[in-house]
Amino acid sequence: MEKEKNTALKETQAAKNKIEFTQVSIEDFFDKEDMIKDSIQTGIIVLTKNQEELVNRLLEALKVNAPDRIERIRNRLSDVENLAKAIAQFPSLLERANTTSSVRTPETLVESIISYQEDGDTMLHMPSKAILGKGFLVAKIHTFFSMSKLARVYALMDEKHVKEYTDETVSMMFTLMAEDVYLNLIKDKSLSMELRRQLANSLIILWEHRADQTISDIAPVLQSVWAARRKLAPAFGTMMGTSELLLVSIQMDEQWTSFIKARLGDEEVSQAMEEFLFGLSYEQIRRLREILRGQGVKAIGRDEVSFYLGERVKTDVSLDYRDFYLLYTVRRDNARARQRLHLPGPKNTLEDHFIRFVMEQNQEKQKKDTFAL
Repeated sequence: MEKEKNTALKETQAAKNKIEFTQVSIEDFFDKEDMIKDSIQTGIIVLTKNQEELVNRLLEALKVNAPDRIERIRNRLSDVENLAKAIAQFPSLLERANTTSSVRTPETLVESIISYQEDGDTMLHMPSKAILGKGFLVAKIHTFFSMSKLARVYALMDEKHVKEYTDETVSMMFTLMAEDVYLNLIKDKSLSMELRRQLANSLIILWEHRADQTISDIAPVLQSVWAARRKLAPAFGTMMGTSELLLVSIQMDEQWTSFIKARLGDEEVSQAMEEFLFGLSYEQIRRLREILRGQGVKAIGRDEVSFYLGERVKTDVSLDYRDFYLLYTVRRDNARARQRLHLPGPKNTLEDHFIRFVMEQNQEKQKKDTFAL
């Protein structure tokens, strides 16, 4: 009887292997409760539960205050959903797939991501779904940014409720940023192979669903840090004491203060922090310090930085999420260039260091929980 049972199991498995795409469980990687009931087949989350509530709330408010705007926002949301449905035609990254030249599984994709260590733009080495999904996320970000304007100007919502749309837009921007951070960290050979595989798994899930729970959890922290930069204008001059000022001014998330206490003593992290706070590159910070020291200048305003450096520098502290992403990409590209050319200065961004810290902490917690069992 046992032999017959084993034979039946083998035959069932063989039949499954003949199917072009074999479903792989993602329960170990993603909390299904975070996925709304009408997620499309590929797993791309068109709207999270919170986003769905925001959409419904806006539509109800527009019915009362600006009914002529309802069709426009519904059309835009329909466009976003249709884009997701088009992407659904491509094979899932969480399933076994017969590509034109080979068989791809989640495991082989993870190993491929980890093993690829070339410099330069890796776009042509990424799965099509990863590239198309980024476009979907950008369209969704623009849609929610438009919704924040509608909420304020036409739906006549109070600032507290308008901020919910803005915060959701910013959170999605951080999800867009997370893809670059994961790719950077996966290439970092100073990380354990176990953590790099975990990062690669997170990246694949991000590509598949265009949502990331870790980033959603820490997005408010990074947003608060970004806002805190507005208080740092007096630090221009000697450009010292920024870390202390930041720690005192934020008074926020325990995870962030733990990161500051644990990692700010590392020169690499301290340099990345300065780039983040001042909106200047490591090279510009060094040059500005030398110029101010040489001229005996004690302090300058942000609007004077370009004058002293002799070049246009964007140091304003706009809270626009697009400015955050823009300046992040500048710091990211500078860090990659230093790494490639073996130049002094930070080889990773502040976001890289913080997200690495969070994931290492989570990994350690998981090990302790497993040991406790």
